[in-house]
Amino acid sequence: MTIEFLVASAIGVLTAAGIYLILRFRTFPVILGTSFLSYAVNIYLFSTGRLIVGAPPVLQGYGDYTYTDPLPQALVLTAIVIGFGMTAVVLMIALAAYLSGGHDKIDMQDDDASEDRA
Repeated sequence: MTIEFLVASAIGVLTAAGIYLILRFRTFPVILGTSFLSYAVNIYLFSTGRLIVGAPPVLQGYGDYTYTDPLPQALVLTAIVIGFGMTAVVLMIALAAYLSGGHDKIDMQDDDASEDRA
């Protein structure tokens, strides 16, 4: 089994799990689903820099060197940090909504919907 197949499978599984969790009616699975989708995008961006095992991460000189591109690695590192911060903010907003509302459902209740129409 090649490493490309494993990485592509990981991206597919994370994407499928993320989409499944985003379609739930509770807040925490939706947040977890968006995290899974961001992880899948990060792995995809990381794999665009070439998947070479045992090669140096940067070009060592002129010649026939195979190397991985460091730019996608830097972009993924930045995306991980930003994604972690945004997940923390969204979790705090969801926790505040749960504490004020008493539930974490995403859909509106019938009495809330009737108040919005008036």
